[in-house]
Amino acid sequence: MRLRFDDCEFDSDTREVFRGGRRIHVSPKAFSLLAALIERRPKAISKDDLLGLIWPGTFVSEANLPNLVADLRESLGDDSHEPRIIRTVPKFGYAFSAGIATESPGPDALAFRLIWGDREITLHRGENVIGRDDGAILWIDDNSVSRRHARIVVDGEEAVLEDLGSKNGTLLRGERIESPVRLVDEDLITIGPASITFRVVYQTGSTATVNPSG
Repeated sequence: MRLRFDDCEFDSDTREVFRGGRRIHVSPKAFSLLAALIERRPKAISKDDLLGLIWPGTFVSEANLPNLVADLRESLGDDSHEPRIIRTVPKFGYAFSAGIATESPGPDALAFRLIWGDREITLHRGENVIGRDDGAILWIDDNSVSRRHARIVVDGEEAVLEDLGSKNGTLLRGERIESPVRLVDEDLITIGPASITFRVVYQTGSTATVNPSG
């Protein structure tokens, strides 16, 4: 399930969080904290319950939880003095206070995916970086690949591939690209040792169907 709040998006299926259309780094424990607060919204969760959920069977300092909340707020662009997303409940715990919108595609909505071996990655709106950077949507651990090697920018029904000044270049359909190029279904992207197939998917309700023209 993908949910939108403030300028952020939360995807429980892929365990990803986005802000301003870009994926942000959230630690596994911070993600668990956010997931728990969203799941039980608008109810407040006590500190003891959160400690048990995030550090089950482990004794940790009480300072761990407020530190984790502070890190999560910083990632989400929230303000502890005027919170929009995570509300502190004095002498009790925390609650999720932002409005939620559920993202469910309408009839014939388009989605874009990358297929690399047995991996299938759904691209999100905005920038999707490919490379060796920890925040890359597709991480390729090879010395021939730059940290921010290339990106695919999704805007509405269009996905555009762009090389980010990488040393060894980005190939599309076997040719090195020199400028941004609009992708079409079944395009083959080559980055270092990785051969990646771009796919267009039609989504109707909960059903996803590969582009029949491919």
